[in-house]
Amino acid sequence: MCEHQTPCPDADSPDREAAKPIASHPEQGWTLLCNGVLLFEDTGELLPDGRIIAPHRPMTRAVAA
Repeated sequence: MCEHQTPCPDADSPDREAAKPIASHPEQGWTLLCNGVLLFEDTGELLPDGRIIAPHRPMTRAVAA
């Protein structure tokens, strides 16, 4: 799918989020990567084969008041 000179990681690679964006709609909270991965603002993903990757934001510590 990727036509970049240095090919982007494919959708099954652990580093799939490193692929270049080809469409972005930040107002809707998503970006389509050249490997077919739909990356959501909450870090969830929809892979080209329909698999869902749950959001994986790092947990932040609560600040003591």
